[in-house]
Amino acid sequence: MFVSFSFLSESGAVFTFGKSKFADNAPSKFWLKNDVPLKIACGDEHTALITENGKLFMFGSNNWGQLGLGSKLTVNKPTCVKALKSEKVEFVACGRNHTLISTAQGKVLASGGNSEGQLGLGDCEERTAFQRIGFFDSRGPIKMLAAGSNTSAALTESGQLFMWGDNTEGQIGLGKESHAASPQEVSVGRPISWVSCGYYHSALVTVDGALYTFGESDSGKLGLGTDQLPRHRVPQRVKGVKEPVTQVACGGGHTVALTEDDVFTFGLGQFGQLGHGTFVFQSPLPQPVQHFKKGRVRQVACGENNTAVITDSGLLYTFGDGRHGKLGLGEENFTNQFKPTLCPRFLKYNVQAVRATCGGCHMVVLARPRDPSCSDVSLEEGDATEDYLEKPYVELLGDTANSSTLQRSISARVRRRERERSPDQFGAMFRTLPTVLPGYLHPPLPVSGQTIPPRLPPPELSHRKLLNGHQHRSAGAKHQGTYLTSSRTRPEFKAKILLNLICHLIFQHSFTVALILPLFSLLPSQNIS
Repeated sequence: MFVSFSFLSESGAVFTFGKSKFADNAPSKFWLKNDVPLKIACGDEHTALITENGKLFMFGSNNWGQLGLGSKLTVNKPTCVKALKSEKVEFVACGRNHTLISTAQGKVLASGGNSEGQLGLGDCEERTAFQRIGFFDSRGPIKMLAAGSNTSAALTESGQLFMWGDNTEGQIGLGKESHAASPQEVSVGRPISWVSCGYYHSALVTVDGALYTFGESDSGKLGLGTDQLPRHRVPQRVKGVKEPVTQVACGGGHTVALTEDDVFTFGLGQFGQLGHGTFVFQSPLPQPVQHFKKGRVRQVACGENNTAVITDSGLLYTFGDGRHGKLGLGEENFTNQFKPTLCPRFLKYNVQAVRATCGGCHMVVLARPRDPSCSDVSLEEGDATEDYLEKPYVELLGDTANSSTLQRSISARVRRRERERSPDQFGAMFRTLPTVLPGYLHPPLPVSGQTIPPRLPPPELSHRKLLNGHQHRSAGAKHQGTYLTSSRTRPEFKAKILLNLICHLIFQHSFTVALILPLFSLLPSQNIS
């Protein structure tokens, strides 16, 4: 059933970004022969896919049996769960290392890790194959499933919410209980229409649009007032969003709420996941994301430290932690994005659904080809398209005889370094490095393996000697003043030497901000002619 391809069928395809265990973790896409992908879900490093015919496909890490295939072997391509062929799967949710599904017959099943009772089977033993949760046999049809790090949730058509698993931070809303190995009802006095589980916090929306959060309160991710925080282990109304909420998504340390007109974010923002700009590292109360026009957004999703948004035109925007390339902005773009950034590769597609990962490693997108006759694509002001991102650098920096060789070598080194290192290794300053784009790797000056670093001024042209020469010149000693009148001692020459040295360090050695920034402080203040 699985086919890798270079063209996109009309039924659509699934795109993967980041560490998905698919296609050697490179950005990829696939479609299903004779079937149409409808719904997707992500865990830490595993992915689930439901087709139009109700078949369930799984792939990724399987060290806890979270793929439900009856073993713990990692699967690198979408594989149908044959044990469920007699069932029609309707909903799926993936936690860090477990998976939940529900069927058209009203069954709820679970597989994978179970250290906190997140499978809802009454014990804490892991399962490698999907096992039925008997509790839901008499609860009516399921409307929605959600899963957090070690938590699970099921929402019925009647608006009843049931949660189970880890409750050490109050993330399943059961007060002082440490965990629940079987489903427990969570009520706020009115029917519930939406639920989302993050790492250690959760959120729900009622049928009248009221937003409630509960669980770990660090970094303001609950969006509650100081008077509400002592009661964070049970659902609390978020008063900062005045408009009725339609959707909510929980990440590792932040929350995103969608209303009819706006997108609100709150919580941790150090990676840019709030979308409020470079200097907003935390927001304890809900704030609207200014990038989008009123009423444009139709779906929101969260990863551990990243956010994804789909507009009414089917365009995809991502922002936040860019590690592993999971934002879908290009193979060379692993940098953090602090404002919503358009994914140019989907300009020709209509994005149907997006799921960021619970564990922060990958993102999966479901998209179909855009109708060529359709002209309803509406970009936001300031959006950067693919042409905008690439052409200015090519035109500005030009080309050289050996630039292609240099570009290949640097590209490979950049990819390897970014995949192996985490931004946390270097500190906050390194999370805001500019995007590495293909055009940027064309150097402005011819560079080769035999390039010799520019020579620094000789000792006799030191700052002290130059100063002495200036003093003697002022005193009438003309021969001492020749140091200042020589072309090798003018500020313009010193600036060019430093600039050449900087270019050499960029293209001949590994680029680090800590090494380059101090050099700029040495440049003279005079204009360079």
